[in-house]
Amino acid sequence: MDEQNKNLLLATALSALVIIVWVVFFPPPAAIEEPAASITAQSTTNSPAPTAETTSGTTQNQSQAAQETAPTAVRVKIDTPRVEGSISLQGGRIDDLALKDYRETLDPNSPLERLLTPVGSDEPFFALYGWAPAGALDWADVPGADTVWSLASGTTLTPQTPITLSWDNGKGLTFNRTIRIDEDYMFRVTQSVTNNTNDAQRLAPSNELVRIGKPGDLKGFFILHEGAIRQSGIERVEFDYGDLEDLGADDRWGPTTESISVEKNGWTGFTDHYWQAILIPDADQPFESVLRYSVRNNSYKTITRLSVLDVAPGATAEVTTRLFAGAKEWEAIRGYETEENVYEFVDSIDWGWFFFLTKPIFQVLHFMNNLIGNMGWAIIALTVVIKALLFPLAYKSYVSMARMKELQPEMEKLKERAGDDRQKMQQEMMKLYKEKKVNPAAGCLPILLQIPIFFSLYKVIFVTIELRHAPFILWVKDLSAPDPTSFMNLFGLMPWGAPGPDSLFVILSIGVLPILMGVSMWMQQKLNPAPTDPMQAQIFAWMPWIFMFMLGQFASGLVVYWVANNTITFAQQYLIMRSQGVKPDVFGNILGGFKRKKGNAKG
Repeated sequence: MDEQNKNLLLATALSALVIIVWVVFFPPPAAIEEPAASITAQSTTNSPAPTAETTSGTTQNQSQAAQETAPTAVRVKIDTPRVEGSISLQGGRIDDLALKDYRETLDPNSPLERLLTPVGSDEPFFALYGWAPAGALDWADVPGADTVWSLASGTTLTPQTPITLSWDNGKGLTFNRTIRIDEDYMFRVTQSVTNNTNDAQRLAPSNELVRIGKPGDLKGFFILHEGAIRQSGIERVEFDYGDLEDLGADDRWGPTTESISVEKNGWTGFTDHYWQAILIPDADQPFESVLRYSVRNNSYKTITRLSVLDVAPGATAEVTTRLFAGAKEWEAIRGYETEENVYEFVDSIDWGWFFFLTKPIFQVLHFMNNLIGNMGWAIIALTVVIKALLFPLAYKSYVSMARMKELQPEMEKLKERAGDDRQKMQQEMMKLYKEKKVNPAAGCLPILLQIPIFFSLYKVIFVTIELRHAPFILWVKDLSAPDPTSFMNLFGLMPWGAPGPDSLFVILSIGVLPILMGVSMWMQQKLNPAPTDPMQAQIFAWMPWIFMFMLGQFASGLVVYWVANNTITFAQQYLIMRSQGVKPDVFGNILGGFKRKKGNAKG
């Protein structure tokens, strides 16, 4: 086997290895349907109280375990254009929130996606606000997780009508909590305390997000962060649920936290695949950011402890913080960053290591989608933009390839003259390249640039919610999911279904889009005659179909990009080759391949 054959085999093996590793470590998402939590958002719904620890400077339990129930509490309804739910007066918890614009499945009658849920539901997740005593005050003097608040004003929380909760401790301190919400996903909670005693009082507001148990729909992909996230000044740190569990067992008084002081520009919370809940103090508001895991009730917490307030007799002190609870929509999150000074909030979306590519790729894709109104066509338009940007390199590559073909006769003569002297052969080849001004490596650069672009686009399609349940054409109803058709049931004509994502045969369940990808890659090969070496020809013949099966279960949006990329590449290469005097005989090369196969079969 000569050196060229060895290099070709090595390159093919490495390419296959990259794809296999990618499929193993970054598998395509499987459609997961979780039953909706049975929670009714009504103003008089009964709900068990959370038994999480009270928010405090030195945290202690005010309830025994997360599964314990509490007295019946009245609920205040939440109703905005984008969310619905309720707030429990038991603890004043924001613990019932559904997203009106998103459903669990493509079925328009499927349940709404529910972000926050109370204790007693399958996966409790809620926001809890409270006060920590300081000075002469005790825990009984401040409202906690089990405190029953009264509704002082308002009946339903809407963007136009805030609500105010009130509680009197019976010892001269009156606590009020005013909750507002905007048209999207941002709550604003103002906590105030009025000191009607004769002595100055000291206490600190504290807020926390409590999640009991891991989310049932964790993707568990290396490419996606799910868990706690913290912004502290210019530093952003991510903690998955395993990281939080490593903090240690949460005994009643045991030190089980990981905390840091944040001077400004901070926020913390939990982020899922498409949703997140984030506690956001004001940009210039210092606080202590705390992470905690409790083994006893399997709860995960992110806490913001604000500075202690000194409240003089007859005075009132108050502090306002925000809670983002909703979908990770780029436009909404960017608006909060630019208009409401939430520092680097757009980076709560997991852009990954290639953020310098994923961010601009998504922004162009978002712009195209707004312009065209269809995410599938927007992906094709994005492909055109990428190919246009890479065209100068592609032009040089294809010109170099055309010139290399012209040098083939002279290369054969060099081989004959050099014989087995490989060093002489290499020297003569380099001399020939220099004389003809041909760069043999010019064809590699566009391919190398395609690799990070491909990975970045995969990240964008998988992570961003704008691709979720986004339709394209005909059978493609969700660009974030694999092509639902399958040749194993003749694309729906046969009475049995296609293999599911858990089936061993799923990799063989190839739909229309992956087939188009394989065909477009095969047609691109046919611009040039097959290699004369039988082994090279066989490897080239199998590559399109190997890629077709390997990428068949990737997100449809990524396969749409690949098909469009192959098609545009074919057109570019064909036209450039014609401009260099080379006339590709596509159909002749196809027929030649069939003749060789027929001849090999006879032999």
